Parts: sequence; C-alpha cells; structure tokens
Amino acid sequence: MDENIESVLHEERVFPPPEDFVKKARITPERYKQLKQQADEDYEGFWAERAREEIDWETPFNITLDRSEAPHYHWFSDGRLNVSYNCLDRHLSERGDKTAIIFEGEPGDIQKYTYKELHAAVSQFANALKAQGIGKGDRVVIYMPMVPEAVIAMQACARVGAIHSVVFGGFSAEALKDRVNDAQAKMIITADGGHRGGRIIELKAAVDKAIEHGTPTVERVIVFERTKHGVAMSPERDITWAEAIADQPMECEPEWVDAEHPLFLLYTSGSTGKPKGIQHACGGYLLGAILTNKWVFDLQDEDVFWCTADVGWITGHTYTAYGPLAVGAAQVMYEGAPTVPDGGRFWKVCQDHGVSVFYTAPTAIRALMKLGDEIPKSYDLSKLRLLGSVGEPINPEAWMWYYRVIGQERCPITDTWWQTETGAHMIAPIPGAVPTKPGSCTLPLPGIMADVVDEHGEPIQDANHGGYLVIKEPWPSMLRTVWGNDERYRKTYWDMFDGRYYLSGDSARKDEDGYFWIMGRIDDVLNVSGHRLGTMEIESALVAHERVAEAAVVGRPHDVKGEAIVAYVILKEARPTGAAADEVAKTLRAWVAEEIGPIAKPDEIRFVEGLPKTRSGKIMRRLLRTIAKGETISSDTSTLENEEIIKQLQGKA
Repeated sequence: MDENIESVLHEERVFPPPEDFVKKARITPERYKQLKQQADEDYEGFWAERAREEIDWETPFNITLDRSEAPHYHWFSDGRLNVSYNCLDRHLSERGDKTAIIFEGEPGDIQKYTYKELHAAVSQFANALKAQGIGKGDRVVIYMPMVPEAVIAMQACARVGAIHSVVFGGFSAEALKDRVNDAQAKMIITADGGHRGGRIIELKAAVDKAIEHGTPTVERVIVFERTKHGVAMSPERDITWAEAIADQPMECEPEWVDAEHPLFLLYTSGSTGKPKGIQHACGGYLLGAILTNKWVFDLQDEDVFWCTADVGWITGHTYTAYGPLAVGAAQVMYEGAPTVPDGGRFWKVCQDHGVSVFYTAPTAIRALMKLGDEIPKSYDLSKLRLLGSVGEPINPEAWMWYYRVIGQERCPITDTWWQTETGAHMIAPIPGAVPTKPGSCTLPLPGIMADVVDEHGEPIQDANHGGYLVIKEPWPSMLRTVWGNDERYRKTYWDMFDGRYYLSGDSARKDEDGYFWIMGRIDDVLNVSGHRLGTMEIESALVAHERVAEAAVVGRPHDVKGEAIVAYVILKEARPTGAAADEVAKTLRAWVAEEIGPIAKPDEIRFVEGLPKTRSGKIMRRLLRTIAKGETISSDTSTLENEEIIKQLQGKA
C-alpha cells in the first residue's frame, strides 16, 4: 500500500502581490531572492547577520550555532541580552511618545499606552516582582484576561530574568494546577475576572480552587482588579496589583541573561498524558519574533497591527506580547468575544482604531462569514492593507471571502504555518514578494529548510503527494526542550527520523511550484479502503458548497473500509432534521464526490449548530472522534466556549 497521504484538493487561482504594495514593502522580490540565496549558501552566516542587525546585545555573540548537544541546539550562546530592553528601552529616544498599545475592553472601555508609559509600567511591575522575591530563573504563572497588564506582567518577568508560563484564561482550575505544578511556579499573577461573551470569567476563583487542590510551590498571588466584582482574598498570600506596585519606582535596570536563558514555558496538550511545557530561549525566540513581524506582516512605522489571539497561546506571545513591541509597532488589544454585542465587533474595532494589518484564525473568519457580507460592508475597512490567517489551514472558500469582503480585493493574505514549538512563522508568503494561492501557506521563509518526506525520511519528489512535514535544519526560534523532560522532547520531535529532522506532526504536500499545502495533523489522517486522506481537504470541499458555513471531519472504525468518514456540518440556514436532513446530506455527499472523488464521500453527515471549540477557536477534534465512535467522553471539556454543544453532537438535543 502507498503510505503517502493522497491529495484530493485542487486549487488553481493565483494572486500576485499588488504593485502598490510591492513599491512600499520592506521585502521586495529582489531582496527576497538575496535572502534566500544567502541562507542557502551560508546558513549560519545568514542567521548571524540577522541577529546582529535586529537585536541589541549587551555582550555580542561569537558562536552562532552550537550543534554539540543535538537535538538540543544552542543559538548565539555566548551572547547576552534582555528581551524587555529590546522591546521597550531601545525605542525610547526615537518613539517614546508613539502609541504602543491601544486596548479596548469588551464593555467598550479604551486605554492607550505610549512606549514611554509602557516602559514605566513594566519597570514598576518588575520592581514589584523583585520586592516579592522573584528573580532570575524563578517561574511565574500568568492567568489573565486579554488586558495590557498581561503583557506588562510578561515583559516584567523578562526584565528580571524570571521565566513566565502564561496559562490561557479559559482553562479550568485543574488544568491550571497541573501547569503550575509542572513548572514549580513561585507566583501566580491573575485578575479578579475578565469580560468575555457578555459575562465575567471567574479567574481568581479558579486560582483559589487550583491552590486548594495542591500547588505547594506557590508563595504569592498578585490580583489585578479588572472587573471589581469582589473576590475572596487570602491576607497572607494574596495582594492586589495596585498594592504590589505602590511606591515602586518606574525605573528598573534589566537583568542581562545568556541568549539561551529560558524566556518562557508554554504548555501544549499532548495527544496522551500530561501537557508538554515547551521551553523557548531568549535570543533565538526574539530574533524569530522580530523577523517575522517585519517580513510576513511588513510592519512599518505608521501601521496599526491587530492580532486577535489571546496571550495564552503562542500567537499572542509572538504577535502581541513581544514581536510588535520589538519592532516598535502600534498594536490593538481587544479583551472580548468577536460577536459581542454583535457580529460587527471585529470590524468596528478595525474601523475605530484604524487597523491596517489584521491577523486572525480561520475559525473566526468562517464564523463571521456565516453572518453574511452586509455586516462587514457597513464598516469602514479602508485602512486595511494586509490580512493574516493563523491556527489551522484556511480553506479556499474562507480565504476568498476574507480577500473579497474584508480586504476588498486589495490586501494580500498571509496564510501562516507555524507551531508553539517553532516560536515564529515558518512557512508563509512574504507579501511583497510571493504570489499567494487560496488555501496554501506558500513557501518556507528564508533560512527555514522545510520539506515533505515519506515514512523513511526520503523527500517526496512527485507533486501533490502528501507526506510528513519536517524541518531539516535547526532554526533560532525553535523550542529547546520539553520542560523537565528531555526524553519526551527527543521522542516526540526527533526520534522518528533518527534525529535528522524535526517532525512537525503535520501532513503536507507540495504542488508543482513547490508551494506547501497543509493537510492536517498526522493523527487526523483517515485510512479509507487503503487510501490515506487528510481531513482538511474533505472539510474544504464541504465548505465550498454554498449552503455550508463550517465543517469538521473525523474518522470512526469501519469493518470493511478501515475507517468511515463522519462529517459535522454547520449550514448557513436552520439545522434540518428528519427527511430534510437526509436530502441535504445526499446533496453534500454528491458534491464531495464531484469535488474530490467518490472515495472522500462522508459516510455520515451530522448537522449541528456549533462545533466544540476552545475559546481560541480551535476545534477539539479528539472530542469529535470520541463522539463519532460513540465512546464516553473522558477528556476535560471545561475549556470549551459552549459545553452545551456536546449534547447536540451526541444527538441528545
């Protein structure tokens, strides 16, 4: 049997970079070719030059890449720097009065920080951390709403050399406890609550519950009073943010650390067992954040950038808390849900704050697309010049809606492939240099050696044959290890190909132009009658039908075919039942057969009003697989945006 994953999606539209965009772009086609050539001819020299150009070093480095402990690679290891200094201090003389953060809360409150004001706030909170006994190497867990204080707390940790671990504010007390204990955190920084979906998210209550269940290393909890709705405070352990910063000076000398000093831990769910603490290092991570904000988002001095991701995810780290500040950009932070008070909230924020570069997830795009074209058309989106997509592959239909309705056919779309582990974009179009194709993340960035290989690690030569997406050379922003578990790091990411390549866990194909198309997670590949099919392509075919708003596809065991295809479908109309549902299902099965072939026809289509999504917009596919198989749900569902949807998916509502 051919072990390669079969590609069934055909997309032939190509969009060259708009001429007006190319004229002003940071990276022109000529510069792009130079960068690619330099990286190919002198890999280490390429990265050394970028690191010297982009980072302010307290002690310059001489060693670019140390491979002696591979796969624990070390970058710029004899150099010393401070990440917070690079995000704030170095901008003060030239852009101290420039806006750094424009914050809008879900209730509508607005707050702005200039670089000077942000520097003062970070320095003051860094002094507060020191006063509470936090120093270099200590772990601090941050469990906050999407407010500027979350970024201030992250930057303050970086300033004093502490290692932060941000836990997404949608996670349960149990999930928080596990992460606190794995990191052995001395402190938790939280808020009384946050505004989300028209209600208050009880953050402090979750912290109290986590501590009650056992977090022996936690000595202090700092509570930012965001909602002021009154929460229990433990006098010997808890202190408000206002109390912590009272009388603290607004100057704090940065702690200079080695480039390999850990900047943060960020936990990702493993397919089994406890979450993995992905460890990133200061120097290499900062370089990845700076370059991709300049290259992929083309961020320029007059831009207003908005990444809608929460700081609890890697996207919110690299494209809110660190990257935009390191390049001196102005950016928007928004606290709440995209549909409060209505489906125009994102577009109103873009209009009101003059957003020019907008970065969001395909799930958000599809949810807003379902509401129709009229809502975005009622807002002034003329300042937008670049759109980005992150989190999972964007299906061509959603890409085209984004391009046509939101970008009004003038904004390039950067569809970005990367992971928590990679730290920064890996495969993405540089918008002034690379033509785009709907649904493709296009080409690896300069200095990123990506490929698609078979199960033996051999590059797949034939166009459009799927395989394993790997990275063949180490890169600066890569993870350094799994916190406290080097063996798990090696086993998860390196063992399959004997340490030669980094295994991403994604399947992909390359087309005739060498463009990459992500086909889904390796564990989302279906084996139907000996054919290995990526779920993402079947989902794309379904969403291409005019009646379908969103779809998720999983497999369940089948006696004859190995696996049967089960599709959960949200229509743009009311959910059909009975004979009407059977009729629509028949139509959609025929449509998929025509679009990509009879082999990909779903065996079962379940019409639902929603999919099980986390608050970041990720579909919990493991949960869908469990439901499709009729098994009992044993995984934690507390991170779901709407737990009620489970009953409908199970056919009980």
